[in-house]
Amino acid sequence: MRKRILVTGGAGFLGSHLCEKLLGLGHEVVCLDNFFTSARRNVEHLLDDHRFELLRHDVTESIIVECDEIYHLACPASPVHYQRNPVRTIRTAVHGTLNMLELARTVRARIMIASTSEVYGDPKEHPQRESYWGHVNPIGPRACYDEGKRCAETLAVSYARQYDVTTRIVRIFNTYGPRMHENDGRVVSNFVLQALQNQPITIYGEGQQTRSFCYVSDLLEGFVRLLALKDDPGPVNIGNPSERTIRELAEMTIKMTGSKSVLKNEPLPVDDPTRRCPDIGKARALLDWQPKVSIEEGLGKTIEHFRSFLNQQGS
Repeated sequence: MRKRILVTGGAGFLGSHLCEKLLGLGHEVVCLDNFFTSARRNVEHLLDDHRFELLRHDVTESIIVECDEIYHLACPASPVHYQRNPVRTIRTAVHGTLNMLELARTVRARIMIASTSEVYGDPKEHPQRESYWGHVNPIGPRACYDEGKRCAETLAVSYARQYDVTTRIVRIFNTYGPRMHENDGRVVSNFVLQALQNQPITIYGEGQQTRSFCYVSDLLEGFVRLLALKDDPGPVNIGNPSERTIRELAEMTIKMTGSKSVLKNEPLPVDDPTRRCPDIGKARALLDWQPKVSIEEGLGKTIEHFRSFLNQQGS
């Protein structure tokens, strides 16, 4: 059945891929974005589709859009962007989520709230299960995002309990792929761009901190399955449980790009998690979901995207 679906943050990295996926499934898509950290070029190829609509709007301001489902992704998500204007980040995470939940209540739409593995902070439990309450510094430089997302989860469950709004919460772990913002400071985009330009590759500390990297198409399949789920499962981790060190990723990137880059060590940022890896048992059991794209395949596609981007910049 064709649905009318609102995607907030729809012109961003994840949002633009989600808009594509939903159109491919036969739905109508309303893409809402204020272009604070996103780019119109990410969705320009969709503008000729009569089922696609682009709205320039900030989610911190209320809006009414007739829709059946909402994927609420809007929020700066990289440390470079969310620390640049922490008050705006908190407003987006809290006021923006409140506005989208109120919209869902008004038009009786199902809504998926994009949360984050950052709600676990620098975790004492490993891998992280959804039942873990986290270890977060509420006044550190990352708190605007971490605590903003924790509050967004609280708002979602409160609307579900008090107003019977159908809500789903996805906790997103590190995701990568084409259309990542070139200046967002994330490890994959940083490493790929530095390697392609034969620049020193920056690793923090000794690079022994770990992350798990999920390719964007795998993540979005989890999104769609979660929002379609009949019963509310509570928060669900979506990510790749294959853990690797930052140094390993840097060395793999150098090898795959044929780069002459060398590693450059910098001090660890404040509150940077030392280990990050999801327990996806809940997603496997309830959604029949697990990642399929290998790091080699996904990184190869990401490298080609940024190689093309650099070529265009130089032309």
